[in-house]
Amino acid sequence: MKKNCTVAFIIAALLFVVQTISAQTDTIPKDTLPKNENDSLNAAILKDYNKKIKEIEQYRIADSLKRAKLEAQITALKTTDNLKKEDLEKQLQALREAEANRFVEKKRQIDSLRHTAKAYPVLGFFDDTLLLIYNKSGSFSAKERAKAVSGRIKELADNVKFKNDSLRVVESESTFDIVAGTFIVMSISENDAIWNNTTKRELAGHYQQIITQAIKKYKSETSFGTLLKEIGLALLVLLLIVVIIYYIGKFFKWLSLIVHEQEGKLIKGIKFKNYTLFDAPSQVRAITNINRVIKWIFILLAIYITLPVLFGIFPWTQNFADTLFGYILDPLKAMALGFWNYLPKLITIVVILFVFRYILRAIHFLKVEIERGNLNVPGFYADWANPTFQIIRVLIFAFMIVVIFPYLPGSDSPVFKGVSVFLGFLFTFGSAGSLSNLISGLVLTYMRLFKLGDRVKIGEVVGDVIEKSPLVTRVRTIKNEIVSIPNSTVMNSHTVNYSSDAPDKGLIINTTVTIGYDSPWRDVHQALIEAAQRTEWVLKEPAPFVLQTGLNDFYVSYQVNAYIKEPNKQAVIYSDLHQHIQDVFNEKGIEILSPHYRAARDGNATSIPASYLPENYEAPAFNIRVNKEDDNKAKNI
Repeated sequence: MKKNCTVAFIIAALLFVVQTISAQTDTIPKDTLPKNENDSLNAAILKDYNKKIKEIEQYRIADSLKRAKLEAQITALKTTDNLKKEDLEKQLQALREAEANRFVEKKRQIDSLRHTAKAYPVLGFFDDTLLLIYNKSGSFSAKERAKAVSGRIKELADNVKFKNDSLRVVESESTFDIVAGTFIVMSISENDAIWNNTTKRELAGHYQQIITQAIKKYKSETSFGTLLKEIGLALLVLLLIVVIIYYIGKFFKWLSLIVHEQEGKLIKGIKFKNYTLFDAPSQVRAITNINRVIKWIFILLAIYITLPVLFGIFPWTQNFADTLFGYILDPLKAMALGFWNYLPKLITIVVILFVFRYILRAIHFLKVEIERGNLNVPGFYADWANPTFQIIRVLIFAFMIVVIFPYLPGSDSPVFKGVSVFLGFLFTFGSAGSLSNLISGLVLTYMRLFKLGDRVKIGEVVGDVIEKSPLVTRVRTIKNEIVSIPNSTVMNSHTVNYSSDAPDKGLIINTTVTIGYDSPWRDVHQALIEAAQRTEWVLKEPAPFVLQTGLNDFYVSYQVNAYIKEPNKQAVIYSDLHQHIQDVFNEKGIEILSPHYRAARDGNATSIPASYLPENYEAPAFNIRVNKEDDNKAKNI
């Protein structure tokens, strides 16, 4: 070997990384140790087991003595004593069968405890598990046995005179012992063999190899030459990580320079239509900051990977390496296993989503057909199609969530249930008013009180409906004021729709004038009807008509009524009608003196504008009457 060769160090470092990442072959993973979820129950089971094993062992010892005695008697018999020899052999065979039955019973007892009993590890020199002990031996419990064997193995390694081939397996009366000279390292009983599903001899030989290899590895890894190699390898790893960090920094610095060079070229900012989210300098700064964050992530990751490699070089710190790698590998392994185990449920959710998606598409197709008039359902109006579809969609989504919910990860956890209850509480109490408006909006849709574009009067608000949302109704007044009315308020108010019957039956507009009793009512009727007929957008058929709505103290109330089909132009129509009433009344010489205006005809001009009067019109003179009798009396005085 060329110890000073750099290439050899690099190859050794790479091999060590691979060795560190892989599981150690001479160490039993901790997660393979039997877990005891209930220590008190396990103690009770083991106590009962030990009691039964003790009874079986007592019988075995007694039978062993009997068997030895019988074998001695058979040996002492003469060849001519065949009858007695046959009897002794039968007794001996019965003892053997009893021994076999006891072995079967003992194995059954141990098999029943195999998945519940707690095993105690015999630890090596670097806290690695060499073997497991399940049962007691004499006055030693399983835990005490494991601790004692661990100490004896370490004593062997500290013995300078110990050689790797000095461990032997020696058969004693009821056990196989692993010994080094006269020093007993461990005794293997029949119970140990049953726990490991093998024989005493084979188990003792296997443990002998494990202990020998552990001591050999310990002495090899703690030798002076090995330590020098490990120190050199550690220095090489440190040198490599410094070089790697240097080139990582250099690489990301090069990327930063390229980003600055592309400012105004490839990097021109981010725009959405007319809005500039990032100009070129801001985008460069953002990319540079991201570049810096990624650089430090790579540096920290390199350091994190290097630490387990350094710890893995020295045998005393190899457990640290496993721990550090476990911080990364264990979560990734858990995530991968969790995803794999969840995959069937995920496929079920995808299938459910696929089915519900096409159900919604089918319902949407029916909705579109009803809206276009291609599909007619008796008693179902076309303007109901969209809100009905929205309601059905919400119900289908709710049902889909109910179906998918059991398949969601963590759906049965108390935290998930608590969050669901909390969200339900917020939704219930935080949206009481909104729910009221939402339900009112649905009711208004199916009541068909109005539609978009209708001229309505809701409470004191008059205008055209411009929006119907689930929560509010928006109305534009004749002054272009947008009034938002909550749907619950609409439900609680009187609503007048001027447009619903106007296209078919026409909307009747009306206005009232008060005329004095000196004007013939027939002339007033004719004047009002003529004024209505002159008004634009007033229908000729049905013809306008006049109603006399009151005979007051000083005047008569006349109401003219006319049909229109343009309810959204009422303000203009009313204004035009009033103008024509004034024109026609002036043309016909009918004075509008209402409601509290009186004129004495004697000596006063008419209230009709001068443009409507004849050119030779003069105001009438005052009419004076003189009583002659009174005049004569005045003269006599």
